[in-house]
Amino acid sequence: MSPNAILDAVRAALGRSEKEPAPDPPPVRLRIPDVSLESRIASMTTSVEALAGRVLRAPTPQHAGRLVRERIANQNAVASNSPYLDECGIRGLPNVHSGITKPDELQKLCAAADVGITGVDYALADTGTLVVLSSPYEARMISLLPPAHLAVMACSRLLTGLDELFTLLPDPAVASSSMVFITGPSRTADIEQILVRGVHGPGEIVIILVG
Repeated sequence: MSPNAILDAVRAALGRSEKEPAPDPPPVRLRIPDVSLESRIASMTTSVEALAGRVLRAPTPQHAGRLVRERIANQNAVASNSPYLDECGIRGLPNVHSGITKPDELQKLCAAADVGITGVDYALADTGTLVVLSSPYEARMISLLPPAHLAVMACSRLLTGLDELFTLLPDPAVASSSMVFITGPSRTADIEQILVRGVHGPGEIVIILVG
């Protein structure tokens, strides 16, 4: 079948003639549910734990720093340049490498690290998804290359879902060259449908909600 014949068939199915312009797309319909913070936290926790992740609560940034110090004891960690990690006192921990800006140096550190520590731009409570915008403060490989990912975020960054996210960021490409969605530990399955974690990214994820 020729290309013109295929296009004619499509036009006929749509009830349009060859030179008729396409109609305007329907308006975007974004609906943000009214959900309390505690309900969002409960939903986030349930969703993350269902995917074999963990959620910890910290009342203050200082408490979050202590949780991180306990979690990475005797381990080698690399941290992003997120200002929030500074607020929590994480980037100053003795076994945490931070402040790296050269990609080749950062890659070597991430490949040798036991834990990658990042901040979080937003999180989606309904699916337990972390949203990280690539920037000089958040390098993608820190959340992707080490075998464990430790994400530290303020509860105020916890959104209800995608509709609220795209209300705040209607054009993500303006804010970042890459918007990464992280939903639970990395997982994949072969042709025999055997699920394996940690093949294409961290096999362990721990989220610390602060506040």
